[in-house]
Amino acid sequence: MLYVAGVVVFVLLALLALLVAVLWSIRRQRDVQLSMTSDAGIAQLLPSLAGVTLAPLVDGNTVDLLENGRYFDVLLDRIRRARCSVHLETFLWKDGEIGRLLARTLADAARRGCTVRLVLDANGCRRIGQANVDLLREAGCRVAFFHDNALRNIGVLNNRDHRKLVVLDGREAIVGGHCVVDTWLGNAEDHVHNADLSVLVRGPVVHALQGVFSENWIAETGEVFSGIDEFPPLQRAGDIAIHPAYLKPDGSAPAVKILHHTVIGLARERIRIQNPYFIPQPAAIDAFGDAVARGVDVQVLVPATTGSDNPKVQHAAHRNFEKLLRCGVRIFEYPHTLLHQKVMTVDGVWSAIGSSNFDDRSFETNYELTLGILDAKLAARLDAIFARYAERAEEIELEAWSRRGAWHKLKDNTCYLFHLLL
Repeated sequence: MLYVAGVVVFVLLALLALLVAVLWSIRRQRDVQLSMTSDAGIAQLLPSLAGVTLAPLVDGNTVDLLENGRYFDVLLDRIRRARCSVHLETFLWKDGEIGRLLARTLADAARRGCTVRLVLDANGCRRIGQANVDLLREAGCRVAFFHDNALRNIGVLNNRDHRKLVVLDGREAIVGGHCVVDTWLGNAEDHVHNADLSVLVRGPVVHALQGVFSENWIAETGEVFSGIDEFPPLQRAGDIAIHPAYLKPDGSAPAVKILHHTVIGLARERIRIQNPYFIPQPAAIDAFGDAVARGVDVQVLVPATTGSDNPKVQHAAHRNFEKLLRCGVRIFEYPHTLLHQKVMTVDGVWSAIGSSNFDDRSFETNYELTLGILDAKLAARLDAIFARYAERAEEIELEAWSRRGAWHKLKDNTCYLFHLLL
């Protein structure tokens, strides 16, 4: 009997191992080979960059940078002006002053005849407040929760909708990192108020961003929307070229990962990164080192553990700081509040801005949206913001960092084991 039981246990374990291997094989993403380098520079290679990230390259747009609490001033104003449709997709919405005001403003838009569709991540928006959801639905807003805790979603509960996107009348769109939480109000003046960046864009690229919203809306509701209210004719609004990265092809690296990794190889002068969760994988660290070796000035700005909303993530990031520093990357930690902006600039001419963190949870698991924008004026503004925060940050020095205590190192290495889940 013991022999038979042992065989049964062995077979069951073998089947379990096979199931795990099958699931891993289905879900895994191929690593990105960081081999795209050129003397031409990123401006000349924009069609190539858009092509490898499966993104349409759309010219003729304008971009307005929205910093900190100004985001909500513009968002609420644009919703109040909307006449046809308002589409909003977000990861995090908590009940509070701004959450209730946004709910009332969206409800008013629906009552005056706008079609209002909301895609809310079921995990990140679990504290939205039932009163806000009831208000929205009673006013006629359609609310879809992405990947709720239903049996049908058992295999994808770890896949979250991390995008922050608003499309208004199909003519304007807002993309960035802002969440609907009171801590995003104000001007990042203290530990209570976060720093963040988003952009208001106008022009032909809004059609592509409306398509981004439709992806998860269709997935959750089955509704395919169309018509002039959602896709009106769009004329050139300016001279800025934009390519949105968001696709997650099966069996291949997601577009946001390809985008962030590839531009490291295209930089010729400088890279500036502002990101709250900066955990590059070994291949990306090597690419940063190669960039420094060819003369690129690479600087990274992150929140310190005292400023982060999730210190475990910062400790996970600390695990690779020494290797980055030895490669010549300069790292600044900001202790005063959470720096939540997800921004990258290259050579002072190209910028990435959106929802994606620089880690493999964003790159491989979450649904994200990042805009690649060719505009020297925007890049200069983003670099100036970097410099402003860096002045009050602490630069991490290699010699002192390598001597940090054993307890600090233990926390760093332990948290890193779970960095894909944080």
